[in-house]
Amino acid sequence: MNTKNNIKSHWEKIYTTKSENEVSWFQDYPETSITLIENLHLPKSANIIDIGGGDSHLVDALLEKGYQNIWILDISAAAIEKSKIRLGKKALSVHWIVTDVTEFIPPVKFDLWHDRAAFHFLKDESQIEKYQKIAVAYISGYLIMGTFSNNGPNKCSGLPITKYSEEALTAQLANYFKKIRCFTVDHPTPFGTKQNFLFCIFKREN
Repeated sequence: MNTKNNIKSHWEKIYTTKSENEVSWFQDYPETSITLIENLHLPKSANIIDIGGGDSHLVDALLEKGYQNIWILDISAAAIEKSKIRLGKKALSVHWIVTDVTEFIPPVKFDLWHDRAAFHFLKDESQIEKYQKIAVAYISGYLIMGTFSNNGPNKCSGLPITKYSEEALTAQLANYFKKIRCFTVDHPTPFGTKQNFLFCIFKREN
């Protein structure tokens, strides 16, 4: 599972064979992310992108709160299609992007870049560097990053991930982003287990 085509196929299979409550990352309401976003007091016109947010309910919550420029990126077309069906006509007001984040060429700069559980799948140093370069070039405001903490699982959806401490995640972004705060939180999965996440908020520094 080390080529981009294999990774894309893996995620397409997940999203075409499992319902949303059959995947560990499912949240009916993304309370942690929404609280962090609201605390930033961004204007409703802010450009907000959710990386790996294909079938996440974050877009639902953002729309409900009146945000007008929402971008959802996912490697899986099937994941995005699930959200479009769920949202119905509301989906027409969202920018949907099907691509690998390391190949993303953003058409705008983002006031907020949100990534819950996408970055930690990047294992190859060259992939991490590509992600960082895109983030540095196209984030004009804030970055919210959620990864498995050192107390989290070693794998997700059958794939190995990189667990991060506050110090390690901060070091990955230290040259261009100032850390505002980090904390850990337990995510209760639909299976009755818990996954410990590290969330950090960063601000882009020129």
